[in-house]
Amino acid sequence: MKGFLGLTLLPLLAAGSPVFVDTIHNEAAPIISSTNAKEIPDSYMVVFKKHVSQKGALQHQAWIDDIHLSSTIRKQELRKRGLTLEDAINYTGLKHTYNIAGSVMGYAGHFDPEVIEQVRMHPDVEYVERDSEVHTLKKDTSPSLEKNAPWGLARISHRDSLNFGSFNKYLYSDNGGEGVDAYIIDTGTNVDHVDFEGRASWGKTIPANDEDVDGNGHGTHCSGTVAGKKFGVAKKASIYAVKVLKSNGSGTMSDVVKGVEWAANAHAESISAAKKGKKKGFKGSVANMSLGGGKSRLLDLAVNAAVDAGLHFAVAAGNDNADSCNYSPAAAENAVTVGASTLSDERAYFSNFGTCNDIFAPGLNILSTWIGSNYATNVISGTSMASPHIAGLLAYYLSLQPSSDSAYAVAEITPKKLKANIISIATEGALSNVPADTANLLAWNGGGSSNYTQIIEDGGYTVDNGLGSTTGDYISEKAAQLKAELQKIAAELEALIERS
Repeated sequence: MKGFLGLTLLPLLAAGSPVFVDTIHNEAAPIISSTNAKEIPDSYMVVFKKHVSQKGALQHQAWIDDIHLSSTIRKQELRKRGLTLEDAINYTGLKHTYNIAGSVMGYAGHFDPEVIEQVRMHPDVEYVERDSEVHTLKKDTSPSLEKNAPWGLARISHRDSLNFGSFNKYLYSDNGGEGVDAYIIDTGTNVDHVDFEGRASWGKTIPANDEDVDGNGHGTHCSGTVAGKKFGVAKKASIYAVKVLKSNGSGTMSDVVKGVEWAANAHAESISAAKKGKKKGFKGSVANMSLGGGKSRLLDLAVNAAVDAGLHFAVAAGNDNADSCNYSPAAAENAVTVGASTLSDERAYFSNFGTCNDIFAPGLNILSTWIGSNYATNVISGTSMASPHIAGLLAYYLSLQPSSDSAYAVAEITPKKLKANIISIATEGALSNVPADTANLLAWNGGGSSNYTQIIEDGGYTVDNGLGSTTGDYISEKAAQLKAELQKIAAELEALIERS
């Protein structure tokens, strides 16, 4: 009834203006857009015509409040009845009113497109301008630099191979991971470790009669690579331990599937809380699963379903030096399947490969958090160590977006889209000993830039290492070099023998 009343008042409010004929027009007020600015979705600035008085402005603002409320209620009812497939965007309504020395009057707000169409038809409106972002006139903020960083972090922030000047320097954005939840589906996490700065919490223990503690260390190590202050890719993400493996590092496929379900449901709850304003600054969720077993159709389906529900997922390719398509969850096509690389830019000797691999990340001799004390660290290897680099990178890139409850909110980056983006900007051809059927792509974090859009627009990078594009070319080149070296050594030995 309230919405109907607001609409019926429209001609009366128009009649309250000082001039009648001049305010009436047959066409909608134009929407002005800047060609060189980044627009804020569904945010507008409305400018009144010169005839509008202070009283008329107040009446108009009361009207806009009314139709905004009516539109919100109507959309909520349609969603409850399942009569609309539209996303439940929280339009915030009137934000500012303007009266600059009586010369310029209007208002700004975040409105449903249907509401803006009514605003455009109002005879008091001169034009509508899309709101846009404004920045200080300085260059993009320089990336933060972590000195004495683990080599894995350094590698994903540099395009070219590491050297003595770069092997322990990690370039990153200070905001990396902020507003993002990371579910570590593993052996648990030492949530009190100092490197987590209080950002780690115990989520769920799946195995029956097991305790809420990481008795193995594997999960804690992965958590540190995802979001540790010193050891992590996304240094401000929140960690949630989802324990599916026991202290000996083993478990059941059924428990792992249940852990995936728990993480997906927790993500759904976070989305709901964010839409209700109960989880401020939320930007999304990622999951890491550095485990594997034989091929399981159900586990692959579970991971794919979680990804479809909006959970960004990284999984380890496996450590059998075999085809990753024969293992689960490495074969789950919606997740990002990660192989392991070495400090010398080779495929790690143990890393699985094949068409199910999406990308490589550092996985040999990785330093990260551990159990035993709140300061413990350890160096271990595996695709289990590579996958958290990508889970951290997913969280890192999500955090560079405006939060869903922000006035700057943009369309959500789906897991499918972010996976494609991470692959598209990766460093191509950086690694040796990569089979021809395996994507030779090494993860990259944008070199510490905070401008996600620019990172994606700049695209990928191909390494010109002079070794050819295939593993066969690389092996042939290395064999030729080795043969030449052996011939040289043999000649020197012969010379020594002759002199003796």
